[in-house]
Amino acid sequence: MLDLYYWPTPNGWKITIMLEECGLPYRIVPVNIGAGEQFDPAFLALSPNGRMPALVDHAPEDGGEPVSLFESGAILEYLAEKSGGFLPTDLRGRYRVKQWLMWQMGGLGPMLGQNGHFLLYAPEKVPYAIDRYGREARRLYGVLDQTLADAPCVAGDYSIADMAIFPWVMTHKAQGITLDDFPHVARWFSQLRSREALQKGLAVGKALRQSTMSDDAKRVLFGQNQTATNE
Repeated sequence: MLDLYYWPTPNGWKITIMLEECGLPYRIVPVNIGAGEQFDPAFLALSPNGRMPALVDHAPEDGGEPVSLFESGAILEYLAEKSGGFLPTDLRGRYRVKQWLMWQMGGLGPMLGQNGHFLLYAPEKVPYAIDRYGREARRLYGVLDQTLADAPCVAGDYSIADMAIFPWVMTHKAQGITLDDFPHVARWFSQLRSREALQKGLAVGKALRQSTMSDDAKRVLFGQNQTATNE
């Protein structure tokens, strides 16, 4: 059995999509990030960075002690290897997928996160930050659009790279992005959205997510850190 420490956000959805796609049994352990549960010592023992998701595999392939993982990209790779799906086994195909997974982890996710923060949540408008991250968000959408012009999915066949990217593209309206400007991304987005397993993954824990973010939750998410919590 797999325990997924989870809250319904883009990084959490990556993993529930993959779990539904590969059909592995799992149990959800909610981590209410608005209440600061990601800073609890028990969770930090699993995810030292104080970010969800985290995964514990109680039945790893080697038959040994449970395997604990943090960082969504590493979790996706682990699940692909465990299930034998959505990550090619040949050298070139495997690294086509991995490079786009790293692109999402190191570029698309962090930049869209900053863009969304300054557009939606910052206590005061900072024009330079809004312009800087808005431009970078559009640049990254352009990179994705160019890649999808010649392929049905980012690395050819549907893979963990698409699962990592899709939940962030779901936020395009809040990011101030229109997919009309990126027709190949729009085609890909519509194609993936029709997948039953992907929809099931997105529905996991839907009732956990509040429609609006409270001031207390904002203080936890944007003002609190591990050191302050442990004092």
